[in-house]
Amino acid sequence: MSTEPERMQQAGDEAALRAARLPVGWDEAARLDEEPAGVPDPAEVEVPEDLRREIEGHMAKYPDRHSAALPALGAAQQVHGWCSPEAILQVAAVMQITPAYLSSIATFYDMLRTEPRGSRYVYVCTSVACHVRHAKAVYDAIWEEARDQGLEDAEVRESECLGACDMAPMASMDGRYVGPLDVSDAPELVTALKEGRTVLPGRGLEDSDYRLPWDSRQSSVVRPQSEGPPSHPSVSPPGGTAKDREADEPEEHE
Repeated sequence: MSTEPERMQQAGDEAALRAARLPVGWDEAARLDEEPAGVPDPAEVEVPEDLRREIEGHMAKYPDRHSAALPALGAAQQVHGWCSPEAILQVAAVMQITPAYLSSIATFYDMLRTEPRGSRYVYVCTSVACHVRHAKAVYDAIWEEARDQGLEDAEVRESECLGACDMAPMASMDGRYVGPLDVSDAPELVTALKEGRTVLPGRGLEDSDYRLPWDSRQSSVVRPQSEGPPSHPSVSPPGGTAKDREADEPEEHE
């Protein structure tokens, strides 16, 4: 029985075979004649002081420094724009681990970039919760608007779950979570990116004036305040409580 890749190859579907995005260097042969990669000497690697402090802060949160690799690489990516060889070397020098270990992480996690793809990015979540809220249509609208407006120095792509399912469909704009999004948001979103403005202010998860897009009055409505403590609904377990059952039992008569 032939495997699925073999069937695709027999059908001449080379594009399907190459559809998956693979990390740079995945097909390079191992250089067995070279010395094993070692831990960089901190005295020989120049690291920006702010980046060093941030990496050390992440390391202090974990009993094993290896656990800080992901946030440390994220911090380096913020400085360099991507996980370049220089960025990985700097992280390795501060954490005192091998660059090879960090490279294995950088090529695994989707939010870490191993190639330069622009100084800004829009990652549109198209995973399950966002998918059923028409996230693919939102992504297509943003991508087409970026093409039509000639957006440069920015990466627009689909992403796996970003962990903000309660505001689906949503996207990460340079790490700022924005949502729920609609196809109609695409023109303003791309224009704000081009002009360097905050994308959809008031729609970001950390915005103090966060509001839902379909309730434009939400920020201006003053809700009446009742006097005294708030009333709470009566909650009972399924089948009632023991007191409820006692009350339902018929009284015995002599």
